[in-house]
Amino acid sequence: MSRTPDPHPAPSPRGPVIRRGDASYETARLDAVWNERKPDRFPDVIVLAEDEQDVVAAVRLARAEGLRVSVRSGGHSWVGNGVRDGGLLVDLSRLQEITVDPRTRTAAVQPSAKGPAIQRALAPYGLFFPTGHAPTVGIGGFILGGGYGWNSRHLGPACLSIRAIDVVLADGTLVHATDETHPDLLWAARGSGPGFFGVVTRFHLALHDRPTEIRRTVHSYPLALRDEVLAWSYDLLERLPTTVEFSAKAGFTPGLGAPAVSLTATAFCTPEHGPEALAPLEDAPFRDRALKAVTSEPTTIEELYDIADRLNPEGLRWAVDGVWADGSADEILRAARPVLDGTPDGTSFVLWMLWGHYPPRPDACWSAQAKAYLSPNAGWSDPADDLRHENWVHGSLAAVQHLSKGLQFSDNNLADRPDLGLSAENAERLEKIRGVYDPDGIFRTYMTPAESTTAFAAAARA
Repeated sequence: MSRTPDPHPAPSPRGPVIRRGDASYETARLDAVWNERKPDRFPDVIVLAEDEQDVVAAVRLARAEGLRVSVRSGGHSWVGNGVRDGGLLVDLSRLQEITVDPRTRTAAVQPSAKGPAIQRALAPYGLFFPTGHAPTVGIGGFILGGGYGWNSRHLGPACLSIRAIDVVLADGTLVHATDETHPDLLWAARGSGPGFFGVVTRFHLALHDRPTEIRRTVHSYPLALRDEVLAWSYDLLERLPTTVEFSAKAGFTPGLGAPAVSLTATAFCTPEHGPEALAPLEDAPFRDRALKAVTSEPTTIEELYDIADRLNPEGLRWAVDGVWADGSADEILRAARPVLDGTPDGTSFVLWMLWGHYPPRPDACWSAQAKAYLSPNAGWSDPADDLRHENWVHGSLAAVQHLSKGLQFSDNNLADRPDLGLSAENAERLEKIRGVYDPDGIFRTYMTPAESTTAFAAAARA
């Protein structure tokens, strides 16, 4: 890696500096990834940062040793994006502070703070934030990648609520960046995902009113009704206010003994839109064929997290992918037949997330969205089944590629199925800004197919 001379000394981090070959190396490498399907990639150095000054020291150490830098926040990247071959991995898992200022309705949150902890900190003040759906997701990677969280149809992707960031730049300096001081840096932080060129040590977030109540409707139907249920839900979306989060899942359904297709609508109620927003689901033409139904049941964010945790439980090998798609329901469902029909038995399912559109903003590079998000999720236990499940997750989406409007960085499978995570215009601008802030390429960017160590990628290269 060519680089300009480092103007700063390289102090030693207070947290552990673990080099390949050290006794604790393999534990640190494996612990950096939540998924039981661990990447076969080996950083040269792992720094377990204790605080933001450790992050500064880690970046300066990398510069001094000519190492490229990757970052791990919550470790929930399905492909273990932060764990790369060679270079230095900055592990931020110990940075979990949350500070709330109810007067300004803002919070300062470190990158490995997780959704349940953030919601608990906000609740006493009647405040809310669109945190990630899984309780094990750290906010760092989630929000940099856009952040499609709880009530994001109404509040917007989480990245649009970033007011400022504290970030360690490629020259080893820590800066407090705002739209006034570093507008290009804030633009990139709002949606560039693993392509961001810095280590954020703290996000300063604008907060929102807590819902007056949360209600949830769930209908589970026989899998034979799959296409009818999915098409009906797609057409229903425009009749629901944005305060209703709406999705369907086909395949594994917790609580039922067989695969099913389930509709889930969660109303994050406001004075303008209450529980009545869920009523249209009761008018489904197949409503009397439900295997199980919960109608406008009061719930809490804690219960929603518990439900989400049971859908993608820890301890399994997971592969996830997805495409944003527009068009008619029939067109999407025809194209998606290999995805839907090929769902493996067990804990695998297809998520049909109904989003619509949220207005893009000129101060954010976030730019990939469509009416629906089609996402195969495979969970299994035996490593011998890796290729079969990965082939379904990544390979079956080839049938939908002609309808693709891009992918979500939260499912970050650019290494296994390249697609656009940003508009072409924003991707070009991002690279120009990277050249200013990281001219030597200190920070790793999007993983390439050549870097992937999944069975699917290995088979494709063979």
